[in-house]
Amino acid sequence: MQKRVIIIAGPTAVGKTALSIKMALHFKTAILSADSRQCYQELGIGVAKPSEAELLAVPHYFINSHSIHEGLTAADFETYALQQLEQLFVQHDDVVVVGGTGLYIKALVEGLDAIPAIPQEVKEKVGLSFAEGGITWLQNELRNNDPVFYATGEMHNPQRMLRALEVKLATGKSIEAFKTHQKKERPFQILSFGLELPRAVLYEQINQRVVQMVAGGLVNEAEALLPHRALNALQTVGYRELFDYFDGFTSVERAIELIQQNTRHYAKRQMTWFKNNPNMNWIDATNKEKAFEDIMDKAI
Repeated sequence: MQKRVIIIAGPTAVGKTALSIKMALHFKTAILSADSRQCYQELGIGVAKPSEAELLAVPHYFINSHSIHEGLTAADFETYALQQLEQLFVQHDDVVVVGGTGLYIKALVEGLDAIPAIPQEVKEKVGLSFAEGGITWLQNELRNNDPVFYATGEMHNPQRMLRALEVKLATGKSIEAFKTHQKKERPFQILSFGLELPRAVLYEQINQRVVQMVAGGLVNEAEALLPHRALNALQTVGYRELFDYFDGFTSVERAIELIQQNTRHYAKRQMTWFKNNPNMNWIDATNKEKAFEDIMDKAI
C-alpha cells in the first residue's frame, strides 16, 4: 500500500486545526504543520498555535520545533518535512499535513528550486532596515534592485519581498532567475483538501479571533518580542502593528483594528493562492461535521 499525505489547507481562522486533529485521530496518525510561524518556540498567541490540549491529543511536528533566530525558509521546510514523513511512514500509512502557508505546501508537494544560502549578515541588515523603513522602504528597494520581482512578484507580502531582496543582495541575481518550474516526484500519494467559508463569515471569525488573542495577552507577548523585531519571523501580522503602537505611531485600539484588517487581507491572499491549485478538493467548512464527512468520503 502506497503511503499517503492528506493535506488540510485554507485561510487563517477557517477551522483547519480542529478538523485536522479529528482526521489524525480517525487515522491514528500524526500531524505535520505547514505553517511558517507556528514552528517558532518564541511565538504563541499571535500565530494561533494549537492549544496545549490539542497538542497533547495528537503528535504534532513543525510546531515549537525551531527558534526565531534560525530564520527558516520554504526550502528548509521541504527538507524537514520529507525527513519527518519518511520516519512517520514507518509507523503510519497516512499523515495529516495542515497549514495555511501556501509556499510551504507547494514545497512539500512539488519541491522548490535551489537558491544559494543567504549570509546571516545580509538577513540582519535587510531586517533592520525594514523594521525602520517599513513596507514602503522594501518596495522601493525591490524596485531599484530587482525590477523583475517588482513587476511580477507578491508585492504585498513582506515575507516574499524580504526573501527576494535578500537573494538579490547576496547573489546579484533576481530570485526569479532561480525558478525552473520543474516539479519533483514524491514517493507518496497526495490528497489535498481546501477549507472555505463565505467571505463575511470568515472575516467575522478573523475579527473575533483577534479579539480573543488580545484578551489572551497578545500585547504583552508582542512587547516581549520587541528586541527581536528585525528578524524575519517577526515580520508578521499581529506583531508588526503592535510594534508601531510601542513606537508611538498609533493607538493600541487602532493597532488592533489594523491586525484585523491585515489578517483579512492575508486570508484573501491565501485563498487566491490555494484557488490556483487545480488538485485542491474544496470543502465547505460552514458545518464542521459535514466537512469532516465530505473529506472522509474522498479519503477512504
